[in-house]
Amino acid sequence: MKKSNIILASASPRRVELLQQISVEFEQRIAGIDETHQKGETAEQFVCRLAEEKAQAVFDKSSKELPVLGSDTIVVVDEHILGKPADYQHAVQMLKMLSGRKHQVMTAVTLVSTQQQKTRLNISDVTFMTLSQEMIDAYWQTGESTGKAGAYAIQGAAAQFISEIKGSYSSIMGLPLYEVRCLLEESGIPVLGHQ
Repeated sequence: MKKSNIILASASPRRVELLQQISVEFEQRIAGIDETHQKGETAEQFVCRLAEEKAQAVFDKSSKELPVLGSDTIVVVDEHILGKPADYQHAVQMLKMLSGRKHQVMTAVTLVSTQQQKTRLNISDVTFMTLSQEMIDAYWQTGESTGKAGAYAIQGAAAQFISEIKGSYSSIMGLPLYEVRCLLEESGIPVLGHQ
């Protein structure tokens, strides 16, 4: 078994898949922080704070031998932050807000070690086709809305609703691999082509 280079502070199977995709050796731990938006906080400040708090929470409980990577993703439309839907009605409300227009997906990543804490933010634009109530109901039935910011998963059935993307596909999935590579490289952690 290869030795881990970092700890991933996330329960997300998508983040696990993405990190495996770039051959980073890691352990996985769950942060379990309060993800409530604070009054006066911009969307950018909010998503960066959550990534930082997730990484720091896991780092504080660790042996401090490995850096910890934390990440958070939010969907933003008309300055409304769309988190994970609480139920069917909430998911329908979110999908109706996204229907026929462009929104932003913001994903922040933070790497915490004994030396430093660094955060990078990726903002990508996603444009949805107009969704009928039947389409929204059918999508809800797939189960993909549960636990997803904005009530959709780009890597699943919702891909058919997306007419345009400007930005990072991996970031929209939940982990911007370019930003992750930059953070790892800056911290001297082996990445592809830079050992």
